[in-house]
Amino acid sequence: MTKQMPALLIIDMQHAMTLPQAGVRNNPQAEANIARLLAAWRASGQPVVHVRHMSRSPTSLFWPGQAGAAFQPALAPLEQEMVFEKNVPDAFTHSALERWLHVRGIDSLLIVGVSTNNSVEATARSAGNLGFATRVVSDASFAFAKTDYAGTPRSADEVHAMALANLDGEYARVLDTDGALALLDAGQGR
Repeated sequence: MTKQMPALLIIDMQHAMTLPQAGVRNNPQAEANIARLLAAWRASGQPVVHVRHMSRSPTSLFWPGQAGAAFQPALAPLEQEMVFEKNVPDAFTHSALERWLHVRGIDSLLIVGVSTNNSVEATARSAGNLGFATRVVSDASFAFAKTDYAGTPRSADEVHAMALANLDGEYARVLDTDGALALLDAGQGR
């Protein structure tokens, strides 16, 4: 029996994430790395799932119908690729994502996108808790600078690194784009 490869789960790669209002970010190469993974997953015929944030706040850059809510053209889903919409950080909450994966026998995920400490982390935590073999790609995700609870400004690199540290070994395995592509080449699903 052939092992099922992880589904590529692309989170919130929408136009709003490219706007200055989104904030100061890290990993400027993240979109290029996501595009590399997307091309490889498509070429191999492996499952690709896109997640789009649709805000409940009319003033949000992600409000439905706003330009910010649209997918970035280079990472837009193909007609046959599944799209799930969410209005909270976790892609599993109030969506049929878990059921959709189970129905297809998909038990592992490769998560990329934004923001590492928000939607990526929330989704990876749920995926791990739900029993999915979960991987997060460090250089195909990014975060924004943020002030911590104690009032200390943290750089986007610091926020990103802490989110990955929260996930690695507990909810997910963290790897880079080359490691994810090697996983695909080796045909290792779990």
